[in-house]
Amino acid sequence: MANGCSPDRISTWHIAGEILRWSGRPLLMGIVNLTPDSFSDGGQNLEVNNAVEHALQLEADGADILDLGAESTRPGAAPVPVEIELARLLPIVERLAGRVRVPLSIDTYKAEVARQALAAGAKIVNDISGLQFDAEMPGVVAKSGAGIVCMHIQGTPQTMQQNPRYEAVVPEIVQYFAERLEAMKAVGIAPEQIVFDPGIGFGKTAEHNLEILSGIAELQSVGRPVLIGHSRKGFLKRVLGRAVDERLSGTLGVSIALAEQGAELLRVHDVAATRDALVAWRTVREWPAGRNQLPAV
Repeated sequence: MANGCSPDRISTWHIAGEILRWSGRPLLMGIVNLTPDSFSDGGQNLEVNNAVEHALQLEADGADILDLGAESTRPGAAPVPVEIELARLLPIVERLAGRVRVPLSIDTYKAEVARQALAAGAKIVNDISGLQFDAEMPGVVAKSGAGIVCMHIQGTPQTMQQNPRYEAVVPEIVQYFAERLEAMKAVGIAPEQIVFDPGIGFGKTAEHNLEILSGIAELQSVGRPVLIGHSRKGFLKRVLGRAVDERLSGTLGVSIALAEQGAELLRVHDVAATRDALVAWRTVREWPAGRNQLPAV
């Protein structure tokens, strides 16, 4: 059974002069939404001090990365002008850079937003378009040496949930990853900078999402780590019949299933609960063959 610890598993990610490492459990990317209209917590962190305190709390809760997003990409969301995105984002990056110990990631598909955020201290670009919505984005990532999360999306946020179709969703995403890997290498982005995200909810039905979530090993076959963003998402309503604010338990259940398959990174809202669930899972799982010593807390 996959456990994320096998010696042949990729265990590093190069991000703007630093190296992230993992073994034993997925790294946690804590979500900091700086938007009025995100599907789960829109409007909660629009004020700068609230956003900074939320980010600091996520770090204290055990986040390994903080992912800052200033434009909602929920289904049907309208695009946000660069100026507004930067006005929401840069004050938070400037306040957090040098204050937090963990790297900052910027959830954007706009090259200018990425350029300014990286200059202000961010180290990762999380691009829902796989560097395809803005022709300048590959150059920004290559020049900066930033880590890049290259996501799969069918359509755009405005169209992606209008009857998404695949012949075979996981193989098609694997092919997309392979093609994007070669395209990024061709413009000077090293494979070591790249993490892939299959884009849960981005042009997928609930059934597509479940196929993806049960196919981590196939997604990893391209040879780079995989990030999964499943937290509180709509497929859990189909699975559990729960509203968005009642999906923590479902999110934790999926997190454990992903950890069992060796997924390298999880993007989540509820960092403390996810960390606790993963620490407990790993402790029980490794206890018979481990040191019989509880982990430090």
